[in-house]
Amino acid sequence: MTTRPNILILMVDQLNGTLFPDGPADWLHTPNLRRLAEHSTRFQNAYTASPLCAPGRASFMSGQLPSATRVYDNAAEFASSIPTYAHHLRRAGYQTCLSGKMHFVGPDQLHGFEERLTTDIYPADFGWTPDYRKPGERIDWWYHNMGSVTGAGVAEISNQMEYDDEVAYHATRKIYDYARGKDERPWCLTVSFTHPHDPYVARRKYWDMYEGCEHLHPTVPALPYDEQDPHSKRIFDANNWRDFDITETDIERSRRAYFANITYLDDKIGDILDTLEATRQEAIIVFVSDHGDMLGERGLWFKMSFYEGSARVPIMISAPGQMEPGLITAPVSNIDICPTLCDLAGVSMDEVMPWTTGESLVPLGNGAERTSPVAMEYAAEASYAPMVSLRYGKWKYNRCALDPDQLFDLEADPHELTNLADDPAHQGTLNSLRAKSEARWDLARFDAEVRESQARRWVVYEALREGGYYPWDFQPLQKASERYMRNHMDLNVVEENARFPRGE
Repeated sequence: MTTRPNILILMVDQLNGTLFPDGPADWLHTPNLRRLAEHSTRFQNAYTASPLCAPGRASFMSGQLPSATRVYDNAAEFASSIPTYAHHLRRAGYQTCLSGKMHFVGPDQLHGFEERLTTDIYPADFGWTPDYRKPGERIDWWYHNMGSVTGAGVAEISNQMEYDDEVAYHATRKIYDYARGKDERPWCLTVSFTHPHDPYVARRKYWDMYEGCEHLHPTVPALPYDEQDPHSKRIFDANNWRDFDITETDIERSRRAYFANITYLDDKIGDILDTLEATRQEAIIVFVSDHGDMLGERGLWFKMSFYEGSARVPIMISAPGQMEPGLITAPVSNIDICPTLCDLAGVSMDEVMPWTTGESLVPLGNGAERTSPVAMEYAAEASYAPMVSLRYGKWKYNRCALDPDQLFDLEADPHELTNLADDPAHQGTLNSLRAKSEARWDLARFDAEVRESQARRWVVYEALREGGYYPWDFQPLQKASERYMRNHMDLNVVEENARFPRGE
């Protein structure tokens, strides 16, 4: 029997990290996440590697930025040769399992997971490839639009609710399965939900909890289009804002449904944690999101931006005996999760670090300091060229070949309303961060690589859609002849082995 710890990863989608200043904000109805936070190391300034689903998730799993994984957008292939935390842990003797979303694109739909319990909620092919050769083009059938905001409200079932209900069901069943002890290896179970990602639709039970909520209006009201920065204008255009009249009621309903869906997730997570407790198992628990949601701040919605609402994510790690509970304010990244998991599991870091640019968070959780910058990249829809960002101490520096630089002092200006890049008093800071950025990124090369990837995928996708089409979507297989009771089994053995606990 190994002494390596079990690991439970709880991942959500598009959860704004500013709502988790020290665990969940006190006005959110999240008793289960609050209970988890009390026993966790909580990272106040955690960032995504890229504010979009597939790039952010590939980076989270591999510990590498999109420029290394080449997962630039939601239709970029995640190569099978890139090691992920699932590979590292499986190689070290873990059972690795995924229930839910990870937005893998390409024929490999496992990426180190030994078992996958559900299909994904989004397509696995190249159909969502943006095209830098056509700046300003809007691909209506899959681009975001503001209908998620104008259509916000109540529903008892939706595409996304159906998915997350299934994800939670399979996750609890798997935890029971682990408890039965048929496999003595330690386990790593990743449970990945699609909420609170838009559309902003919630069940009445949760919607009613936010009646009269004092947080239904953005802190920074919508800025006129002409006052937005160049990239924010591109986001507005990509989201087809001119065809929608967004009212104050639309904003209130969207934010209310979003908060309601955080509570919906809290219930699902509570069921999973209760099952873990009921089966008398212990595990390191990681809670994380892939990116955030602007939620109407500045008039922006969804993600695709380096502003805090889009780029900040919650990260909480409960690792008793290995990381001290408490609040960490140093900036960190979701690419740090991969080496952190390996560190906590006792995997040789000499074999992990060549494959990641992330840093283990374990030393931070035990009082060490961290001064290295956090890097972000974005090269997907609503961009016309790659964008990069550094969070260094209190500073955030954003750079794109097409746009003026942005420099924000997040301590003095947490809502990023004052760009200091042209302020003579801050030229020393600007030049220092620009030098760090230029040393890290060759933007011309980055742009050429993205364009080549997009162009190749357009050719391949158009070819594969001609004639017979065999998509890469993951098909969960259930071996019906191996489930429950069948005639090649001994009924007595089946009933005894399926019971937990036994003998009570």
